[in-house]
Amino acid sequence: MKKEEEKIVKNNNSSMINRFIPVEWAHNTNIYEVNLRQYTDEGTFVAFAQNLSRLKEMGIKTLWFMPITPISQKNKKGSLGSYYACSDYTSVNPEFGTLEDFKNLVKKAHEMGFKVILDWVANHTGWDHKWTTAHPDYYLMDTATKDFKMASGMEDIIELDFKNPAMRREMIEAMQFWVKETDIDGFRCDLAFWVELDFWKEARKELDVTKPLLWLGEFDELERPEYGDAFDASYTWTWMHKTKEFYEKQLPLDSLLTVLKKYDDLGDSTMRAWFTTNHDENSWNGTEYEKYGDMAKALAVFSCTWNGIPLLYSGQELPNLKRIEFFDKDPIKWKGKNELEGFYKTLLQLHSDNPALRSGDATVQTFRIKTSEPENVFAFLRKKGEREVLVLLNLSSQNELQFDLLDAIVSGIFKNIFSGVSNDFTKEKSVQMKAWDYLVFEK
Repeated sequence: MKKEEEKIVKNNNSSMINRFIPVEWAHNTNIYEVNLRQYTDEGTFVAFAQNLSRLKEMGIKTLWFMPITPISQKNKKGSLGSYYACSDYTSVNPEFGTLEDFKNLVKKAHEMGFKVILDWVANHTGWDHKWTTAHPDYYLMDTATKDFKMASGMEDIIELDFKNPAMRREMIEAMQFWVKETDIDGFRCDLAFWVELDFWKEARKELDVTKPLLWLGEFDELERPEYGDAFDASYTWTWMHKTKEFYEKQLPLDSLLTVLKKYDDLGDSTMRAWFTTNHDENSWNGTEYEKYGDMAKALAVFSCTWNGIPLLYSGQELPNLKRIEFFDKDPIKWKGKNELEGFYKTLLQLHSDNPALRSGDATVQTFRIKTSEPENVFAFLRKKGEREVLVLLNLSSQNELQFDLLDAIVSGIFKNIFSGVSNDFTKEKSVQMKAWDYLVFEK
């Protein structure tokens, strides 16, 4: 490389123009996924509300509630069924409480400074959704069985027909119900890429008139870039899978950087949500510690400092070391003291408060920093004006790893956000790190 530093994030991409403008608060937010059923022994809105003060203190900005609609009983899985097998889009699952309970929860959350988004399952419903009798034409049919079409081998859900304009209209009206009745701030759209893109554009155009919303789509923009035209933020499945493979197979560090380069090339028209676990991953593929072992915390640091929106799941602050049952009651085992609450608080507050970590901001630059240990250390600097954040990740099992920062761009006095100790990188370029360790400095 001829340049002293390698700029690896493109902040503008003229070929990817998003027709929708994200809500301003999206650039500094983080998202905390609430598994209401398992969050408390009661599993209700009222019981969860007791945790709002703690989550606010931890630095959480946006609460994402998994679906709160009633669950179909026909062909349900387990004793309680799946959140994602809806039987009525405009009612509340009595397991969680009442509509009034939810409205009170949203109101209280807003008063405390939170934003609230709901999980929306547009692609499919459960087998006894009220539309199956009132509007069977809203569904796709299986020519072999002459019955509703089962969704991709999942026996408890059936697919809707998005070529039916009446169904689309009623779906949008159902989404409007939650915005108007409960004053939510956005949607996390389940399996967004299974639904026709033009529906999301239509829905967003109408709903954003009622209230500007945050739209998080469950799709990876590397696989379905066109969906970035309808959503503010998208998933990073490719990164999640590659980091797991990197740790398990001891792949070279370049295998990760290659993936990041692909995301960077998409530009900032759609923000990425970075995560190490969520409801699907935890229940079906293992906890973050099963997948990433000693690298889990370093990846959490990355998720909170790279260009994008940090996404956390219920119990990560414990940390949660067990797979949570999906279809049955299996409460998180809170211990009264959450070992990683301070860790996340420090990272989340930095992400929210430091403009150098703004997501999807064309004026923020991200540089990969060269070191004397390029095969083991991933170092990067994020910069907006005079504000800078330096992140050093030892993504290797090498303990007491000694290395030097080789880029002149790293200069001045920085403070370690965890220890509070200052370091003058103009004079001292040498660093020592433990295996799988992380260091984060704020200028």
